Amino acid sequence: MKRNILIHPDPRLKKVCAPVADITDELRSLADDMLETMYDAPGIGLAAPQIGVLDRLIVVDCVKEEGESPRPLIMFNPEIIASSDETNVYEEGCLSIPEQYAEVTRPKVVDVAWLDRDGNAQQETFDGLWATCVQHEIDHLNGKLFIDYLKPLKRQMITRKMQKLKRERARA
Repeated sequence: MKRNILIHPDPRLKKVCAPVADITDELRSLADDMLETMYDAPGIGLAAPQIGVLDRLIVVDCVKEEGESPRPLIMFNPEIIASSDETNVYEEGCLSIPEQYAEVTRPKVVDVAWLDRDGNAQQETFDGLWATCVQHEIDHLNGKLFIDYLKPLKRQMITRKMQKLKRERARA
């Protein structure tokens, strides 16, 4: 089931999410809904707070090449356990901040640990776009948006655009 994506500014997007204690069928269903919502948007990542659920759950799939098989990852309680000194700069966007993009510098490589949909511990090293995406989504779980990395003036400009967008959508 497709879910509605919250648009910044929304107080739920600034909250730190609670760890998932037990992976239930309800949470697995939520993860499936998040994947459907992300693919439909279309996006390469989605965090539970973006649909108003304050649990530590993200979904990502950075496969973009035509003809390549999708690689959806569902991550409960994802945690960065190591990151490289080397950095990458990507122009990031966010489904909660539509049509706004800015360059953000992050570690190029990260090691991430998480629980999969069956509660099994997983660990993987991510590089490039995958590393950026997983860091961006984990930031959401900590109440941080990509615009928080920007200079105040640019951040305020984007926030004002989002407030205007929300007013226009409310009238529609």
